Amino acid sequence: MPSPLPIAEVAPEHGRLPDSVAEGAEDRALGLYVHVPFCEVRCGYCDFNTYTAEEVRGVSRDSYPSQAMAEMELAAGIMRDAGLPSRPLQTIFFGGGTPTLLGPEPLLAMLERASTTFGVAPGAEITVEANPDSVSADDLRALARGGVTRVSFGVQSADPDVLAVLERTHNPKLVPEGVAAAKEAGLKVSVDVIYGSPGETVQQWESTLEYVVGLDVEHVSAYALIVEPGTALARRIARGELESPDDDVHADMFLATDRRLTEAGFSWYETSNWSTGRDRESAHNWLYWNSSDWWGIGPGAHSHMGGVRWWNVKHPAAYAERLEQRRSPAFHREVLTDSDIALERILLGLRTREGISVEDVAPDKSDVLDDALEQGLLDAQALSSGRITLTQSGRLLADHLAARLS
Repeated sequence: MPSPLPIAEVAPEHGRLPDSVAEGAEDRALGLYVHVPFCEVRCGYCDFNTYTAEEVRGVSRDSYPSQAMAEMELAAGIMRDAGLPSRPLQTIFFGGGTPTLLGPEPLLAMLERASTTFGVAPGAEITVEANPDSVSADDLRALARGGVTRVSFGVQSADPDVLAVLERTHNPKLVPEGVAAAKEAGLKVSVDVIYGSPGETVQQWESTLEYVVGLDVEHVSAYALIVEPGTALARRIARGELESPDDDVHADMFLATDRRLTEAGFSWYETSNWSTGRDRESAHNWLYWNSSDWWGIGPGAHSHMGGVRWWNVKHPAAYAERLEQRRSPAFHREVLTDSDIALERILLGLRTREGISVEDVAPDKSDVLDDALEQGLLDAQALSSGRITLTQSGRLLADHLAARLS
């Protein structure tokens, strides 16, 4: 297994970053993630830091945008104090939760504040996540007019039985309407789907894939379901109400996904992501995979700057209180060592189309590479050119192989 990542330390109240974050910063892209922690209904499988209206005491959807904008101003000051150069945002991602529950005006107000605070690069990717039942055609047109370039719909499945297991409330029949409205507004469109729900068959999943292909979108993220501890889904499985997902079925579903999306003109660029062209890949996700810089705004949001990673207090009320007191909402942080950074380069890079350099792996791992090549897990031509990239079979075992190479 990979060596453990660093133990977190308590983040300083002022949020000050070490001077080391400025080293090489001019060569790193900068992005902004804005977490909107509100949902109409909390899905049974979800362990994200989200809350329904009834769960959040003392915090409202109306008050949240001003708090997020206050953190933007705080972030800009902290970056200046750390000696980080002024860099326009290459990507902005409104995630959650369900950002579109706020409505277009608050989202665009936060976007405008991000622009005036940090600057936004020409051609920047600006994404808003949405549920099919949380956004109208008018909303999508307003977002596009205000500068949003991309929308990501949380579809998860086209099968009513699977949606019921996941406790998703949207009607699959609404998705094509939302996709059509987004495209008409001039937005790029991505959909997220999940395979391997308890009781889901390969045939059900293949029907969802046909549904997704029929949406005629530019980008698909397809994730194997992970049963997270503490979720309602985990409790139902523990009580024997649902069967636990099967790894072999997951593998069959992944292969079906890659086969059908490839037939439909998509190409994989990360083990869970496919697009119809390089200009339609998620630029924001590439920030994460390349260990670039991003600031996470909002309760529980994670950030990374020059080898320093931190995350905010989780509860919206605690988040709001800190900002009201002009204190950093950062809760804990990790300062990565060179070996930590090298480990993450393997863990993240190996999952991407580009893979990693042979030089990223210790010389004593040559036997692991030879074994993986013999098993058909690595691209032989790429390896001869000094790159370690995965075959389709290798992508099934990406995490296992990364552990062996670390």
